[in-house]
Amino acid sequence: MSEKELNPRILGIESSCDETSAAILKGFEVESHIVYSQMIHKKYGGVVPELASRAHEHAISQVVHSAFERAKLTPNDIDAIAVTYGPGLMGALLVGLNYAKGFALAQNIPFISVNHIEAHLYAPMLEFPELEPPFLCLLVSGGHTMLVDVKGIKDFRILGTTRDDAAGESFDKTARLLKIGYPGGPVIDTLSDSGDPKAVKFPRSLLEPDSLDFSFSGMKTAVLNYVKKYPDPNDQDKANIAASFQEAVVDVLKEKVRRAIVATGHKQVIIAGGVAANRRLRSELKSMADNMGIDLFYPPLEYCTDNAAMIAATGVMYYRKGWFADLEIGAVPNLKL
Repeated sequence: MSEKELNPRILGIESSCDETSAAILKGFEVESHIVYSQMIHKKYGGVVPELASRAHEHAISQVVHSAFERAKLTPNDIDAIAVTYGPGLMGALLVGLNYAKGFALAQNIPFISVNHIEAHLYAPMLEFPELEPPFLCLLVSGGHTMLVDVKGIKDFRILGTTRDDAAGESFDKTARLLKIGYPGGPVIDTLSDSGDPKAVKFPRSLLEPDSLDFSFSGMKTAVLNYVKKYPDPNDQDKANIAASFQEAVVDVLKEKVRRAIVATGHKQVIIAGGVAANRRLRSELKSMADNMGIDLFYPPLEYCTDNAAMIAATGVMYYRKGWFADLEIGAVPNLKL
């Protein structure tokens, strides 16, 4: 395999939700990584699809230009372009997808379409390029909570998934109930530092004894009922509720990972997705992994949330295998893993 085939220079583009991101990788070496986060959604407590699409249109050219400037490269240096084609918001996906198609045509280079969820599975490789499947992945974000048995690139089996709310979604809803800001994950993570995780006994829904599925809607309802019972909580009360809620979510995620390790026999476990940035989750999983003799991997914080670096990294692996896409491919908002 030639140097170009082994370490192609890939431009990655991500625009599935409320981050406009571009990254340039040579192999797994990140040469530049730009993320424009849309702050306009904060006052609504969630992402407004039409506003997201408009913001992507406004930002994408400058974001890509900034990626080239930071890497000190030009479009002529790129071997292929990789872009998210789903899942996500239709309008948002189309902005990145159409930009990437135009770039590929203009530069006459291969076009690589990437499943956003799959890209999360490979995000830890940006920090640990020597990491290779097989491994167990806990993918936990605002839209997805699942356990995946990763046997190889594009070779995986979903062991368990959420039956209702995703973990990240429950963080957002709890933050909204407490009126402490958006997005909920980082806010609750920070606020929990000053709270007592044992102050409120929230339920841990573990479902059937051998189940690897998740359910967080009951936990969200428990927070709602508690806030209704004790309205107008002061700052310390909010910190206690946040810490207790976070502890309940982490307990469930940790137990499900333990069950999956026992069921599969994997010796390598990765966590990925926005909630993988949660400090309590990282700490508890690390302790459990050490006790079980398991190697735990997770991406740097900047690659936990939606980002183009993981899209480009997936593009690198596809390029090595010659897996390119047709320019006729469309956006698939409900794309599955």
